Amino acid sequence: MLSADWCGVAVIRGQEAHLQSGADERALGLNKNDILAHALQASRGKTIYLFPETPTGASSRSQLIVVPVYASGGEPLGAICVYGAADEIVKQEKRLLGALASHAALSLENFRRFSQLERSKRQWVQDIDAISDFIVVHDRAWRIVRTNRSLADHLGLPPVALVGEAVHSLRTLAEGDGTLPCPFCLDTGLNKEEHIISSAEKIYLVSTSRTSGATEDDARTIHVLKDITDRREAERRYRELYDNIQEGLFFATPDGRFLDVNDAMVRMLGYASREELLRDDVGSYLYPEPSARGRLLAAIRKTGVLRNHEESLRRKDGTILHTLQNITAVRDSQGKTKQFRGLMLDVTEQKMFQAQLQRERDFNQKILNATQSMILVLDTAGLISYANRRCYETGYKQEEIIGRRLVDLVDAGQRKEFEAALDTTAHGQQVENLELRAGRSDGTPGHFSISLSPMRDEQNTVNSVVVVMTDITDAALMQAKLAHAERMATLGRLVSGVAHEVNNPLAAILGFTDLLLENPGVPAAAKDDLQIILHETQRTKDLVQDLLSFARQRPVKRELVNVAVILKQTTKLRSYDLQSHGVDVCEEYDKNLPTVMGDAQQLQQVFLNMLNNAYDAIEESGRRGQIHLRTRPLGQFIEIRLEDNGTGITEIERIFDPFYTTKQTGKGTGLGLSICYGIVRAHGGEIQCWNNPGGHGSTFSIRIPVASEAASAKQAGR
Repeated sequence: MLSADWCGVAVIRGQEAHLQSGADERALGLNKNDILAHALQASRGKTIYLFPETPTGASSRSQLIVVPVYASGGEPLGAICVYGAADEIVKQEKRLLGALASHAALSLENFRRFSQLERSKRQWVQDIDAISDFIVVHDRAWRIVRTNRSLADHLGLPPVALVGEAVHSLRTLAEGDGTLPCPFCLDTGLNKEEHIISSAEKIYLVSTSRTSGATEDDARTIHVLKDITDRREAERRYRELYDNIQEGLFFATPDGRFLDVNDAMVRMLGYASREELLRDDVGSYLYPEPSARGRLLAAIRKTGVLRNHEESLRRKDGTILHTLQNITAVRDSQGKTKQFRGLMLDVTEQKMFQAQLQRERDFNQKILNATQSMILVLDTAGLISYANRRCYETGYKQEEIIGRRLVDLVDAGQRKEFEAALDTTAHGQQVENLELRAGRSDGTPGHFSISLSPMRDEQNTVNSVVVVMTDITDAALMQAKLAHAERMATLGRLVSGVAHEVNNPLAAILGFTDLLLENPGVPAAAKDDLQIILHETQRTKDLVQDLLSFARQRPVKRELVNVAVILKQTTKLRSYDLQSHGVDVCEEYDKNLPTVMGDAQQLQQVFLNMLNNAYDAIEESGRRGQIHLRTRPLGQFIEIRLEDNGTGITEIERIFDPFYTTKQTGKGTGLGLSICYGIVRAHGGEIQCWNNPGGHGSTFSIRIPVASEAASAKQAGR
């Protein structure tokens, strides 16, 4: 018990100092902050002697006893301060102060812990109420002990309104399959359980935990209801998509064993159910080639992904399935493959269709390349976009024909006719068997039968034209030769008969005219007339001789002939006239030209006639003349070409007809080229002509068979 004369007791905690009595701070000479500083410096207790000044100037000694108060862990809670006269505080009172400090420390510690507990409890309630999931706690009597605010707000009630209510009142939320009074409990014997319950609108994942108290009645069951409606709906949609997608989807282990597959994958591989496919490791059976599976797995492990990988698999029934696969390796944080995920497309039908299409393409390509006709495809501008092999076999090069206008190859005189046919085809109508003259790859003119067919796109619009060109030059020439030969034969027989009949009177006229000219009794004036008769009769005789030559009454001599020598002799005969009229002759003769069997005199007549015709054409053109003569071997023939830059030929198809001539009256009989035609045909050869490209002059081509080795040997042995 403290002496009543003590004038003040101060209890200091934290940063506050409070004097419970009415001590005079000025008399003490200390304020609250000074007392607080002394209290915090005390460890077991401290006595502070004070000498405050009195109004009279005298001083008296006082003391301040400071006893610290500590928590059980050594944390300072405050101090007990006693102030009084120095002689009035005895030792027993100081021990009492120590005991009071211990009791004060215990009381303050309990108060602090209680405060912390209350704060913790309030914080726990706030934390539970902040959880969006529904939480309900019930006891063994199936009474609600606690709910969180989320559940109460959902039901429209305050949390305290549910405390003490039967837990089965919450069946309005959802109800599971259990038979217990609690709609959320399945088995009270389990400390933890997790299951799904649902209502008409919501699906909840219920997580249950059970705690035991001091007695059995204190046991609690805690249910946490998590709304998984959206998640289950997403899972349902994903599963529907997973199962209804037409492509095969699969998940597999790193060694290739299926973990999950969709329905399309099951159907694709020919199995009855997903369980059957997943039950056993079918990987070794799926791959017809045993090593294929290992190569596939190694490729995925190496690259981590496979895109558009083609693989052939074996169905359950043993048939082959062609697939296109995209596979991705799923790796863990250490980079180790833990799963394969893939998508598989059934491309069996596409493979079969592609194979069939390839067979048809090859078949059509073989037909296109094997046909003897030239097949071209033109775009809407008339440019060649495709040419079959036959076009190149005739001598054309790809760069010479692709992208070129086909009309440029047609003879200038028939281009309008071809363009009209092309326009007709572009409007959707087919044109067949159009006969046109067109240039061939070697520059020679050809005769073609052309058919044009339109090609349409998906909108039924003509987007290209197929042109089939059949070279009927030989057939046309053969037909023309046959017709010409028939005409020549008929005309030859007629001419032969007429020539023989005319030849006899001509001989008599010539004979009697000569006699009259030699008769001295004939007047001089009459002799002039007789001379005219003699000249015209001789001219008629020469014409008859030409007719006989045309009728081939003279036999052809058969001997080895060097055509180059004959050509040189022929040009030498006309060299003076040609040079004097400014005509240049260029001669190119092959040194290794083979010999032919023929009549040198008749061949010279042919060459001379052609040379004369070229000279006449150049003279009509009025330009400086050029004649190009050249020879070359051509298989079993030799070819002689004579090219001039004259006026060209007007009606080229009639050039070899008898009595056809473009020369002025009196300058030609029209039999020269007919006779040349007959001579060349008698030698087993052929003669052709065409106008040069560009419109300047024409070219004659003569082909004569090469002498056989037997004929050459026989001729040499004579």
